[in-house]
Amino acid sequence: MNIQDFEAQYREAMAETLNDLQTAVLLLAQLQQKISKIGSSVQNLSEHVEEFIANQKAE
Repeated sequence: MNIQDFEAQYREAMAETLNDLQTAVLLLAQLQQKISKIGSSVQNLSEHVEEFIANQKAE
C-alpha cells in the first residue's frame, strides 16, 4: 500500500466515523427532547390524579 492509498482509506474512514458521530448526536438530541416530553406528561398525569384523589376524599 502506498501513501496515497493509505491517505484515501484514512480520509474515507474518518468521514464515515464523523458522519456516524453526527448521527448519534442528532439522535441523542431527539431522545433528550422525547424524555423531556414524557417527563412533562408524567408530571401532568400525576397532578391530575392527585387532584382527583383530593376531590374524592373531600366528598
